[in-house]
Amino acid sequence: MKRYNITVNGKTYDVAVEETDAAGASAPVAAAPVAAAPAAAPAAAPAPVAEGTKVTAPMPGTILDIKVAVGDTVASGQAICVLEAMKMENDVNAPCAGKVLSINTTKGSAVETGAVLAVIG
Repeated sequence: MKRYNITVNGKTYDVAVEETDAAGASAPVAAAPVAAAPAAAPAAAPAPVAEGTKVTAPMPGTILDIKVAVGDTVASGQAICVLEAMKMENDVNAPCAGKVLSINTTKGSAVETGAVLAVIG
């Protein structure tokens, strides 16, 4: 039997998992709650967003690539970054032409719908 600590919705459970043979049926083992781990420190306040046109995430996903840097001049419709959602890669395009004032995300970060990815001025 192997023992694991599993955390679900902030509550930690001590779980015992029994290995069975290939044919195997074995009775399941109930999980017993254990003392909850201390709450994580609150996240740092998000960086202030520069004034200008905000480029936002159209859907939740993971940032795979950032195609521009702060100070770059972009055209309307130019790809700003690549967002992976539901195993598909989606370009997030500039809504207007201008200069990139800030990049508010990093490669590999998870974003929610409406998160500000960049600001164009």
